Amino acid sequence: MTGQVPAFEMGPDTAALMRLRSLELRARLVMEGFWHGLHRSPLHGSSVEFSEYRPYSIGDDPRNIDWRVVARTDRHYIRKHEEETNLRCPILVDLSPSMEFGSGSVTKRDYALTLAATLAFLLSSQGDAPGLLTFDSALVEYLPPRRRPGHLRSLLLALEKRGKGGVTNFERPFRRVAELARRRGMVMVVSDLLAPVQELEGPLGLLVASGHEVIVFQVLDPEEREFRMGGAARFRDMETGRELVLDPALAADRYRARMSAHLEALRGMCAQLGIQRVLCGTEQPLQRVLEGFMDQRTGMSRVRRKEGAR
Repeated sequence: MTGQVPAFEMGPDTAALMRLRSLELRARLVMEGFWHGLHRSPLHGSSVEFSEYRPYSIGDDPRNIDWRVVARTDRHYIRKHEEETNLRCPILVDLSPSMEFGSGSVTKRDYALTLAATLAFLLSSQGDAPGLLTFDSALVEYLPPRRRPGHLRSLLLALEKRGKGGVTNFERPFRRVAELARRRGMVMVVSDLLAPVQELEGPLGLLVASGHEVIVFQVLDPEEREFRMGGAARFRDMETGRELVLDPALAADRYRARMSAHLEALRGMCAQLGIQRVLCGTEQPLQRVLEGFMDQRTGMSRVRRKEGAR
């Protein structure tokens, strides 16, 4: 099928989106485009109607029986308590100095913050409880998952706060979440993951071992993947301050080979741990990232159903 895609389906241009100062407005625009791009679910009726109910069992408080459901179905159902129905999902966001990099007008930090804000809106819109933990070399902000009025606004304000810098420390924030989030849920991680895989495997494995479903959004600038800079220049490590004079033309092939090996090692580690990994380029419209994320989850769910049927 050919033809021009309507503007509302494409969503806002990434560079134009990041020029908006309001993080909330950015997230709302992405969500608007995302919802327009979704098809309505064909599932209606009792499977949806009773998604927040369960059959009455001996020992349940009779006061929790929904008598309107009894009148319609002649069956006794009780409405599930909030802790039975709502997903709790801390979102961990990397604010380390390496996230400040941007070869164009979009930095990884702005992209990551907008993605995190949009994920929080998405979770809230479906009745789940988003939380937030931002970190660099130390913990910056922590908000436990909540569904209270005003919580989403507090989360957006917390996202705006900058850290103190330094080399990224994955161990402390991931361990903190594992300690605090004792009830099983979902944990989302937004980071460039530019650290040795062996330094990532332990913290991520700890979350998985704690019973959480873990999803990582790896945010990278296209120049970090392709390294097509021209002319010799002085390069500085944004976290350690170390400087190196380098001719990209001479180092490009080796750099790309090492980056490819790093990404492949991450892919293998995540597959082994059962972690869903979403690779995000800062040139990609966020709406497309969310659509790809949901398509990937749908595919994974189908695989699980087939395996369970064997």
